Amino acid sequence: MTLSVQAAIASRISVNSFQPDRPLDDATIASLVDLATKAPSAYNLQNWRFVVARSPEAKARLQAAAYGQQKIADASAAFLVCGTLEAHTQLASALAPSVQAGFMPAAMAEAWQSQAHRSHAGNGTLQRDEAVRSASLAGMTLMLAAESMGLGSCAMSGFDAAQVAQALDLASTELPVLIVVVGHAEPGNWPQKPRKPVADVLTIV
Repeated sequence: MTLSVQAAIASRISVNSFQPDRPLDDATIASLVDLATKAPSAYNLQNWRFVVARSPEAKARLQAAAYGQQKIADASAAFLVCGTLEAHTQLASALAPSVQAGFMPAAMAEAWQSQAHRSHAGNGTLQRDEAVRSASLAGMTLMLAAESMGLGSCAMSGFDAAQVAQALDLASTELPVLIVVVGHAEPGNWPQKPRKPVADVLTIV
């Protein structure tokens, strides 16, 4: 099952009740993450990492760090979307494929690396802001990818970040931003909640 982007946006809901014991296979997980990595990031930093809790043991550790929320246990998989700090130090390797493909001049890639180093090195606040932005964009892309495949999802920010980092053995440069649970929705979940009228949130200048 595939949906258009517009249909996926219009039909997506935050699933709170999942059908348990329906795991996702490796290929589906890899496909979801591959699509999530198509999200944009500043300088093409790609400052994200995905840790997927699928086994009952891993989900139990993550559930404990997320205040016991049952949907982590019942969902097919729980994707922890991390933003990565110090990503500017890896920018050369992130840009190399664009240079090799021939559409980014090597001089431009070098200029981007210099700019990113000047702005990011020693600036923990900027690194964190960029990590949260990039991980959030990737998380939303992951949810739309899941929706297009006929899977339900829910973004979760209710967790103890330090406990999550310990439970999933994160590096010190990996910042837990979102848990996105993905799986097969139980019947009876709420429909998409009504949104404010566009006129209340839009200003055209």
